[in-house]
Amino acid sequence: MAEKTGAEITNGTGGSACPEAIRRALGAHTTMTLAYADEDGPQACAVLYAADAADTADTAGAADAADTAGGGAAGAGPVLYFVTATGTRHGRALAGSGGRAAFTAQQDGQEWSGLTGLQGRGRCRVLAGAERAAGWQVYLARFPFVAGSERLRGALERTSLWELRPDWLRLIDNGRGFGHKEEWSRG
Repeated sequence: MAEKTGAEITNGTGGSACPEAIRRALGAHTTMTLAYADEDGPQACAVLYAADAADTADTAGAADAADTAGGGAAGAGPVLYFVTATGTRHGRALAGSGGRAAFTAQQDGQEWSGLTGLQGRGRCRVLAGAERAAGWQVYLARFPFVAGSERLRGALERTSLWELRPDWLRLIDNGRGFGHKEEWSRG
């Protein structure tokens, strides 16, 4: 699966635990660019996200069913939470296309020799009930200023909370050698 370009590639596949370096990188960033396609063609948007990067099995049946339907091992790997309205272009596209998206996350203003960032693909879905409550706690822990502002908290609580379950992740870390890549895939 991994491309050979002369750069070192480390793979974690087949339902193995997501590598610590990838989990740390997911936790180090707060903004991801989601790429999706709809009837008008490809588009991208930036959203704030909170990562629950634990490699633990889910107890929520709906999440397990979504993973199984997507061909992945249920519960393995990180989960990303983001807030967006279902009426936005990306909300409509993700709700209507089986929820598939690609994404990137990286810090702005990096030097080539130390460039790090993430690339990924996965399935998005709107959360409800206990799953939304649990995801909301992860989001608030990452963005405590939301809880501190009654107005902002109220607005976001009325907006859909989504989860993105990556089924493939690639960490690029030039600090470990130009072109160094570490990959993980679910299932």
